[in-house]
Amino acid sequence: MLTEKDKQWIEETAGRIEEKMAWVSEKSRDKIPYTTVKGTHDSYDDSDKPYRISSGIGWWTNGFWGGMLWLMYHETGEKKYAEIARSSEEKLDRCLADYYGLDHDAGFLWLLTAVADYRLTKEPEARKRGLHAANILAGRFNPVGRFIRAWNNWDENDNTGKAIIDCMMNIPLLYWASVETGDPRYRHIAVMHADTAMENFIRADGSCEHIVEFNSQTGEKADTYGGQGYEKGSSWTRGQAWALYGFTLSYLHTKKEEYLNTAKRVAHYFIANIPESGLIPIDFRQPEEDNWEDSSAAAIAACGLIEIAKAVGENEKNLYLNAALKLLKALEEKRSNWTRECDCIIENCSEAYHTNKHINIIYADYFFMEAIYKLKGNDIFLW
Repeated sequence: MLTEKDKQWIEETAGRIEEKMAWVSEKSRDKIPYTTVKGTHDSYDDSDKPYRISSGIGWWTNGFWGGMLWLMYHETGEKKYAEIARSSEEKLDRCLADYYGLDHDAGFLWLLTAVADYRLTKEPEARKRGLHAANILAGRFNPVGRFIRAWNNWDENDNTGKAIIDCMMNIPLLYWASVETGDPRYRHIAVMHADTAMENFIRADGSCEHIVEFNSQTGEKADTYGGQGYEKGSSWTRGQAWALYGFTLSYLHTKKEEYLNTAKRVAHYFIANIPESGLIPIDFRQPEEDNWEDSSAAAIAACGLIEIAKAVGENEKNLYLNAALKLLKALEEKRSNWTRECDCIIENCSEAYHTNKHINIIYADYFFMEAIYKLKGNDIFLW
């Protein structure tokens, strides 16, 4: 499926990743980065400060740095990556102890840290952390609406009925816990949430909602919100990527064809909207005059597209694989920083359409690395 030219590009890119991570891991070994400040990783590790719910050690992205390190450990076998990753994992124990602030993003926090650790090393404490996190995630399940609640309440805001598409990337923690313990309850919750998301988030054209609100007492669908996209009814690209990859992951864990078909529908919509440049906007329905991008959406979607290509028949593979290659090559050629002037790799990431645009964000680096290693054929499945 890959040409010799593609394979050479993949090897060269993997080499650049290894070279950059060799020095960045040392420079940031005591941090848990989110973005960069003047090219230097910031740190959302505030272990020496009072616990913060909205940011700090409990911030939802704090698993991706550990995930990058475990990818490097698996790729190189160098123990330093495992040591730094485990240090990051141990810092997250404070979140489990404090409890307040933990939400649907328990998967993002512990799949790529504790569960990755356990997959690679069989460390018993890592297994315990992963199962603890799985119980927290399962505890957010609303059995009437058959969905996992997203956020806790903020001030006067009632979030008891809100679910978000991002959670499709968190429920693999439940699939793992079900296999690990032999307890089907975790899997049942994950499947019921995925079914609800499939019915209520995915539109007829393959695009998806970011936020859906249900009546938390009756389970009825009440409203939708634009969330981090341009507006209500628009098409936030990172949300499309979460759906594309998330339903693919649910298919891989359950083999339910409905999930693969849903992932393909979202993928077809995403592929149809990829600009000629290969650079992905923040929202596929943002005003035409806007040039705002979100490189993270491209990296996440590429991971999902590669997995779909593995799952479908020979006559379909190229559609998904070629789209993934277009996204990744555009990132590597136009939006990557391989110098020592910036600790992150991927540029022009955006938190949301209306906030913090064109910055470095750690999860873009993670998914870019994951995608390259998938193509190289030496990846480890961390979801």
